Amino acid sequence: MISTINGKLFADMIIQGAQNLSNNADLVDSLNVYPVPDGDTGTNMNLTITSGREEVENNLSNSIGELGKTFSKGLLMGARGNSGVILSQLFRGFCKNIEQEQQINAQQLASSFQAGVDTAYKAVMKPVEGTILTVAKDAANAAMNKAEETDDCVEVMEYTIAEAEKSLNNTPNLLAVLKEVGVVDSGGKGLLCVYEGFLKGLKGETVEAKKPKLDTDDLVHEEHDFHGVINTEDIKYGYCTEMMVRFGKDKKEFDEQEFRNDMSHFGDSLLVINDEEIVKVHVHTETPGEVFNYGQQYGELIKLKVENMREQHREVIRKEQQNQHTSKDEAPKTVETAIIAISMGEGISELFTSMGATHIISGGQTMNPSTEDIVKVIEQSQCQRAIILPNNKNIRMSSDQAAELVKADTVVIPTTSIPQGIAALFQYDPSSTLEENQSHMTTALETVKSGSITFAVRDTKIDGVEIKKDEFMGLAESKIVTSNADEFATIKGLLSELLNEDSEILTVIAGEEASDDMTSQLVEWVEAEYPDVEVEEHNGGQPIYQYLFSVE
Repeated sequence: MISTINGKLFADMIIQGAQNLSNNADLVDSLNVYPVPDGDTGTNMNLTITSGREEVENNLSNSIGELGKTFSKGLLMGARGNSGVILSQLFRGFCKNIEQEQQINAQQLASSFQAGVDTAYKAVMKPVEGTILTVAKDAANAAMNKAEETDDCVEVMEYTIAEAEKSLNNTPNLLAVLKEVGVVDSGGKGLLCVYEGFLKGLKGETVEAKKPKLDTDDLVHEEHDFHGVINTEDIKYGYCTEMMVRFGKDKKEFDEQEFRNDMSHFGDSLLVINDEEIVKVHVHTETPGEVFNYGQQYGELIKLKVENMREQHREVIRKEQQNQHTSKDEAPKTVETAIIAISMGEGISELFTSMGATHIISGGQTMNPSTEDIVKVIEQSQCQRAIILPNNKNIRMSSDQAAELVKADTVVIPTTSIPQGIAALFQYDPSSTLEENQSHMTTALETVKSGSITFAVRDTKIDGVEIKKDEFMGLAESKIVTSNADEFATIKGLLSELLNEDSEILTVIAGEEASDDMTSQLVEWVEAEYPDVEVEEHNGGQPIYQYLFSVE
């Protein structure tokens, strides 16, 4: 019988819990509903609890309250993805409940599980039953009931695990998509792995490691580095040019289609957004003066910006040759307002940077950045205010958590895709307040529909779509709408869902595995099937996704 748990014993529980989850991370990943090849639940929960474990191992204490503070901090800063953030919140509440204690008894163990559930439910904007939250809730309720019958912490933990497993097995009855795919909730399984490891540690047993620790270094880059990607002389259009034109009554009448067609002749990376009063333009060109002259046909130029990208590239090369480029040991870029974009792919990062993003965090779908990754960028920038563009639904909670931890006034624009991030950033106005920018950038998301092409990592059926391993999949937002062994057939199926008679612009962002022939083929098909839709192309260089699409 074990009647009390002190800091040393709790540390053993944490270490064994983290190891058991690490051993089963691939299994947890395999339970993900969507068969997309990304860094997801098991990976994120593993990296999150590993961060907590490392803090504990470096700051051991006999006081369970002190150790709990250390564990909670490690989890909070290391949290990745929504599942990792929820795990961190479960133990944030748990550890808050014991922070004044040297040791705890069975009843306090149970009440701490319940405190964790209360904290996690508050942290999630719209809690969904049939997920990790349900498993945690049912497990905590079981612990509370058992603690009324026994003072043995082992018995409480054993009963908690038994009921958590029952709850996990019931998740398909609470969440229809789990039943359709034929899996239990992946986050709930991850939590069960942690609790099973806790029991091992409580009983003095060891969970043997089955795999090496994942390497998560080099995720964060303060700015896109052109070196090694292109030579200066290879830059075809050397001036990043932006302008805003306020329409004039005595000027040329604005026709968006004509304007776009004419502007496309000046260069590439064209972005155009307009309303009844103004048009805003971003383009890479060799002749910024001609761009401005063209804009004056429609009205008064109110904001102009030109940056020489060749000179920027030369400066990067000079710094590298002199060993003066930014490194982890040198002062990072400091700004008044930090605009932080989560990105994947060199071309996408370059586009974000050219549009005004001050800091890029690499990661996106293949590796969700942690709360600490985002916090570090904001703090090192020494900014007064910050805007975060997560550009992925699974990075939203980490971004929200980071915003709460920093001193700078920080807002998170709820972008769930790269196209949404581009649309939002295009609305940023440095002369506006943080609140005004938040409003305008968030409103811009309503004008964009996002799609993507990727491949399946397993056979499944979801939303009525039969999917075979290694087939191409078309996703409209996050919903799989088509799957086919033929890539072009998948592209046509997806675009037929995204495009309609109201569509005006299709932006195509080609990934690192996209072929020029396929890109040309899809553009020709769109121009033939949807002659009123303007097509813009960008080389994103993103992994995992052959194409990202934006429809406005």
